[in-house]
Amino acid sequence: MTTALRTHELGKRYGRNRQWALKDCTLELPTGRVVGLVGPNGAGKSTLLGLAAGMLVPTAGRVEVLGEDPSSGADHLARVGYVSQDTPTYRGMSIADHLRLGAKLNPRWDHGLVHERIARLSLDARRRTGTLSGGQRAQIALTLAIGKRPELLILDEPVAALDPLARREFMQDLMEAVAEHDLTVVLSSHLVSDLERACDFLVVLVDSEVRVAGDLDDLLASHRRMTGARRPSDAAPAGHHVVTASHTERQSTFVVRTDGPLIDPSWDATPLGLEDLVLAYLRNDASYKRPRPTVEVVR
Repeated sequence: MTTALRTHELGKRYGRNRQWALKDCTLELPTGRVVGLVGPNGAGKSTLLGLAAGMLVPTAGRVEVLGEDPSSGADHLARVGYVSQDTPTYRGMSIADHLRLGAKLNPRWDHGLVHERIARLSLDARRRTGTLSGGQRAQIALTLAIGKRPELLILDEPVAALDPLARREFMQDLMEAVAEHDLTVVLSSHLVSDLERACDFLVVLVDSEVRVAGDLDDLLASHRRMTGARRPSDAAPAGHHVVTASHTERQSTFVVRTDGPLIDPSWDATPLGLEDLVLAYLRNDASYKRPRPTVEVVR
């Protein structure tokens, strides 16, 4: 199966101080999935996606997108759609101007698709994008990206500034496009509810490090919250990888990852939802030393 995105010790430095925005990032994502990329501010998500889209040049390491270097040329760029955080449009240009520009720049441009989407959104193509709402501009940016008929669609926080209704409409349109056009999508978002509705593969990135990556259903099935009588942090349930630990005066709670049965009757085991799973990997718990996890790719 073709790999949508593969990185090896990928790094990017910025500024006079040459600080690392992304460092030693190793990751592999399969095609045919909707990948949710989540992490705190400064984790390197936007830098990773910019490198994947060919907008940035790596300082260190390697990145491949659909088996090629992202900077390999126009033919490769035509295979990748990209929408950045600010869903950029040219404020002085009309919607029709944007569509004409998209047609000139993209050899696989789908005229019928983009005009059908504009009509369905009830937008007058003569309107300048500077007069549109944030949700409408986001929909125009998504239309332009899908109109390329890409194999991979990269979305960097596209709904962060939208109100709940506009965000829901954007995500519904995205999922319809995925179903209709067999897209692979990498979606960065802080909104776990959006990831839960749309994604079937999860990547958690913290401090440029991939804390966990894999099929969402498999990750949820293999993680549990274990609650029992207070005990030291190094007395976690045997045979399970501890993700995070917390303690009260009488009780200890561990989030663990396991591939085997949970048979110790002294522990109360409950499943995790997506939000709890993500927060467990984001948490910086000083009560134990976090081991570097293995990056797992599920095809």
